[in-house]
Amino acid sequence: MAKKIAVFASGSGSNFQAIQEAILRGELNAQIELVVTDKPNAFVVERAQNFQIPTFAFQAKNYDSKDHYEREIINQLQEKGVEWIVLAGYMRLIGQTLLSAFPMRIVNIHPSLLPAFPGKDAIGQAIDHGVKITGVTVHFVDEGMDTGPILSQAAVEVVEGDQEATEKRIHELEHELYTNTLKKLFES
Repeated sequence: MAKKIAVFASGSGSNFQAIQEAILRGELNAQIELVVTDKPNAFVVERAQNFQIPTFAFQAKNYDSKDHYEREIINQLQEKGVEWIVLAGYMRLIGQTLLSAFPMRIVNIHPSLLPAFPGKDAIGQAIDHGVKITGVTVHFVDEGMDTGPILSQAAVEVVEGDQEATEKRIHELEHELYTNTLKKLFES
């Protein structure tokens, strides 16, 4: 039976699209029930509409607290029967409210070989540090920033002096690694 998932994203949604396309090709036994975004104007909303997948868009500033908006998200997820949360460029730390509701069922992808370069602008951090190899990590989410148990990793060679080309390599790898990792996770 297909796993019911929600994809959380704050930006363009290229990882969301790669996951949805893998589902449509029959490579991933899942169904995206909802896209959640904290940026109502993010391109991921348009991508979700193109696939006729419902979205829940919110702005944190319209809520009294993180707990308050996370409770609303949980209500949306429960209404759709969501079993797993897949973070795909979601730029907010997940709080205790969501973590408690989905223990060890929230997965994230990060553009570095964790524990190196956690947080924002991991690719820029890697280039600034002059590393020759960076990569992609898929991990469970815990209360820390990119500190949860690692599920999979893959390396990417940095294109010296070219952050854009390095980012392109990383994004291509992300799309493949995330789908393959989710497939293994959902089959176990």
